[in-house]
Amino acid sequence: MLSLLIFLPLAGAVLLALLPRERQAAIRWAGLAASLATLLVAARLFQIFNPASGDMQFVAHATWVPTLGIGYAVGVDGISLVLVGLTAVIFPLALLGSWGSITERLKAFTMSMLGLETAILGTFLSLDLILFYVFWEAVLIPMAFLIGLWGSENRRYAALKFFLYTMAASVLMLVAIIALHVIAIDGLGERTFDLARLATLSLPPEVQGWLFAAFALAFAVKVPIWPLHTWLPDAHTEAPTAGSVILAAILLKLGTYGFIRFGPTLFPDALLAAAPLLAALAIIGILYGALVSWAQTDLKRLVAFSSVSHLGFVMLGLAALNVQGFQGGLIQMINHGISTGALFLIVGVLYERTHSRLIADYGGVAARMPRFAAVFTVVMLSSAALPGTNGFVGEFLILLGAFRTSAWWAALGAGGVILSVVYLLWAYQQVMHGPLVAKHPDRLVDLTRRELAVFAAIIVMIFAVGLYPRVLLDRSEATVNAVLARLQRPAATAVTVSPR
Repeated sequence: MLSLLIFLPLAGAVLLALLPRERQAAIRWAGLAASLATLLVAARLFQIFNPASGDMQFVAHATWVPTLGIGYAVGVDGISLVLVGLTAVIFPLALLGSWGSITERLKAFTMSMLGLETAILGTFLSLDLILFYVFWEAVLIPMAFLIGLWGSENRRYAALKFFLYTMAASVLMLVAIIALHVIAIDGLGERTFDLARLATLSLPPEVQGWLFAAFALAFAVKVPIWPLHTWLPDAHTEAPTAGSVILAAILLKLGTYGFIRFGPTLFPDALLAAAPLLAALAIIGILYGALVSWAQTDLKRLVAFSSVSHLGFVMLGLAALNVQGFQGGLIQMINHGISTGALFLIVGVLYERTHSRLIADYGGVAARMPRFAAVFTVVMLSSAALPGTNGFVGEFLILLGAFRTSAWWAALGAGGVILSVVYLLWAYQQVMHGPLVAKHPDRLVDLTRRELAVFAAIIVMIFAVGLYPRVLLDRSEATVNAVLARLQRPAATAVTVSPR
């Protein structure tokens, strides 16, 4: 089932290759059908998943390169399940939302999107470190093409910066993976990259520290954690709307997922030691991202910097190292994907009509686009964490978890909540109210039925998570408890390895 889920989008991309590029309507519908079929498989997986178990489920394993101990191993637990669900939901919405803006090289664009979905799902579901690394790096190729071919004026610069930043950091992770393999030969007497087998190693603290640093750098760049965030605003600003949605909603979560998946499992001592540093960087990111967002004149760049702030909340929850913080961080990943993805779609709607992202070029839009104004209001309030919306659930749990670890962490993090309300309300007021100052007011046409369908689905998710988060919390709680238990695992249960 998991293999079907991973490779179904790729199969759709292969079928798209057989269609003539002139048949744009057929290409759009075929791409949407492939992503919707993936969503149906993910929905079935969500339905039959056993929330009472904290172990990996639906595990499939096959030998890939036996001489090196590399295997094809996939599985899902409560953490990866919700991220797989987010991925399966966002891709059809992003594809449908791009129908009005992508007209050139449509076939290549749709194939890139479907290939990207396969790479992301493979990353979330891999249980072999080499397989994980292959999918992790495969994500870069279609994403770089999306930015470089369908982006704005400085798209090539942004695509190259994105590719070099993320790939350079990931090389050190590959070195650490190889080091773990060598250690496993001595400690376990076998060649393996299997995560479950490597988790039985009890590495000395100094070895854990170096290996965790290599993994953490790759994950920190992908999140991105301040001060490794400088590639993100350029990539967001220059990417097409669909690319920005995928980048914000899903790709940034690969980094936070990496911290959850590999930190407690392979490097528990190093993670405990690094938690205060991660919390400090997270708090700086929360406050810095919010303040810089407030200073932006480009609406899309404002939303881009807001991601630095919101992902800082996720890292603060993870650094708390307790159930509330971890579950809050996990829920906030979902919430950020929904709300910030919707904000980029909102910016895309305005840009398609006026070809401007400057806040000063708008004003009084609500009078010309009342349905758009209603959607913008709901999404803005969800991003500002209004109680009853999805954003409140995640930030509340994160601050609760942070307070249980350190009252100062919670107090400083709460400052970011206040600042997010300020810059979001300011941006909304500048764009939607006041006198109409658009250069081409006749182009401010209200939402089409296709756009309404996309935003209606998003609004349903905003209130569904905000009013009934138990659906996600129940499915992740057992896994989160199992992951945190590894931070206090007894040494007798593991194979001890001495540094060489």
